Amino acid sequence: MRVLSDKKLKEVKIFKTSIFKDIRGQIWTKWDKKTLMDKSINLSKLTISKKNVLRGFHGDSKSWKLVSCIKGQVLNVIVDYRKYSKNYLKYSSFILNDKNRNSLLIPPMFLNSWLCLSKDCIYSYDYSFKGNYNDVKNQISVKWNDKRINYNWPTKKPILSFRDK
Repeated sequence: MRVLSDKKLKEVKIFKTSIFKDIRGQIWTKWDKKTLMDKSINLSKLTISKKNVLRGFHGDSKSWKLVSCIKGQVLNVIVDYRKYSKNYLKYSSFILNDKNRNSLLIPPMFLNSWLCLSKDCIYSYDYSFKGNYNDVKNQISVKWNDKRINYNWPTKKPILSFRDK
């Protein structure tokens, strides 16, 4: 596994996995302790979505998130939401899919959002944080089409949750 820093948002790490293939299928490593340094995973979630489901922009002040697309393909967008950062409200975008098997490590105060591009997709979140989990009421939520971010999503009619409208 190789770990790279994003060119725009240096704090965001890209995990390029190595995939072992044989007649049975494939195996790949999404996380290992030495790669995540001092981070330990204490919550893991999966979402199953259909094409044009758009989730996010969400984040919080203490959680590190390791995200991956296990099945299908997503357009993942990460925004720096640190008010005193020179990169405040700047973003980077990534294609995550079941072919490239890349994962992203997203620091606290960075917002995460993604759009399902394939017929369906399975997206994985692994969280590292101290204390209790910051659930919905303690998270930062910014509209998917917020003018300050001004991200040009490749859909005009995304499928959104009540929270994301």
